[in-house]
Amino acid sequence: MAELKEARVPDIGGSKDVPVIELLVKVGDAVKKDQGLVTLESDKATMEVPAPFAGIVRELKLKVGDEVAEGALVAMIEAIDATTTAAVAAPVAEKPAAPISAPATAPAVPAPVVVSAAASATPANVSSGTRSPPVAFAADGLMPDKVPYASPSVRVFARELGVDLAQLSGSERGGRISKEDVQNFVKKVIAGGAATSAGNGGGLNLLPWPQVDFAKFGAIELQPLSRIKKISGANLHRNWVSIPHVTQFDEADITEMEAFRKKLGEEQKDVKVTPLVFLIKAVVAALKKYPQFNASLDGDNLVLKKYFHIGIAVDTPDGLVVPVLRDCESKGLFELSSELAAISARAREKKLGPAEMQGGCFSISSLGGIGGTAFTPIINAPEVAILGVSKSLTKPVWNGSEFAPRLMLPLSLSYDHRVIDGAAAARFTAYLAQVLGDLRRLLV
Repeated sequence: MAELKEARVPDIGGSKDVPVIELLVKVGDAVKKDQGLVTLESDKATMEVPAPFAGIVRELKLKVGDEVAEGALVAMIEAIDATTTAAVAAPVAEKPAAPISAPATAPAVPAPVVVSAAASATPANVSSGTRSPPVAFAADGLMPDKVPYASPSVRVFARELGVDLAQLSGSERGGRISKEDVQNFVKKVIAGGAATSAGNGGGLNLLPWPQVDFAKFGAIELQPLSRIKKISGANLHRNWVSIPHVTQFDEADITEMEAFRKKLGEEQKDVKVTPLVFLIKAVVAALKKYPQFNASLDGDNLVLKKYFHIGIAVDTPDGLVVPVLRDCESKGLFELSSELAAISARAREKKLGPAEMQGGCFSISSLGGIGGTAFTPIINAPEVAILGVSKSLTKPVWNGSEFAPRLMLPLSLSYDHRVIDGAAAARFTAYLAQVLGDLRRLLV
């Protein structure tokens, strides 16, 4: 037998207690280098742990439900050369084994790129088999003397139900919270006797969701939501009810920009330069001019950021994710184009690490490749603004003496009205349109 080698969890951005939700291989399977072994689910995304080398899986060290951190042992693999692995794996490729934990369901319908927020607090979710992301504690709740007193198993149980333990009083000795305390709290929530916590938007006291037997009216098909949609849906709800959204609409004349972009594409055929990279550079210029847009609320303080990390909404078959391009102010169009293509590919292949989805200052969601004239993007908390981009359209524009055809790009800026006034938002989009209309402004 060839040498057995360890496959361990790689760098996952410092995350701990990340649950295993799928086993992608079984003992005896032949795997190629970088083939997924298990799937992990953090608060913001799912990711696969790749095989570090080719070989035969001889022992799996994890099971569904285990929680891991960087360096955790995943499997013992008998290392063999790639040629042998391909030969062994060939028969399997014709009929791949289903993931151990995945139910047989209809494939998820690809979601259009909608603007989302990818943060952490969620409303309570008590559906059987549905996993909710952890409920975020307030800053005071993270202080050592204020962390709820509960065992790790109770914390996991509460997290799966979307319950904030800070709202509970423990019934056991010393105020320790038990599993029964969590169950009783959920029963009160269902009965309307307690308000759930979802950031600043908890306690809305809404009517219960209507329960309808749709099969009475005709044929139906059940299609489970993907894990990403479950997580992002809770975040979307939290952000929508917690942040006073206002959307400013504007247009940018990108006629010259588009001509310049096509010329660059003819000169540099190795890298595809998309309109999105011009938007990234223009947004950075606008953030420098209007720093309150490059900020986050922290209680009564506004945290002004001196770095420029831009989140880009990426449409994947399982739902929307928002990876972050870092230090965009110091990178050129070609470098940003290469990074954008690479990170978008990793997003669609479920290979994004948690660190690649953290630290964003401002997000952009582009529907330009699909259509539409305007939309209202939802702010990606804890950011205070987000830019939506729709499909450009050639329009007759008055130039002072005649109407001339110009390529106009619709812009939709949603902003947190607690931080940004309407006049500031109008100035931001007007300046953004000026920069996109005359790229020389990026040089000043």
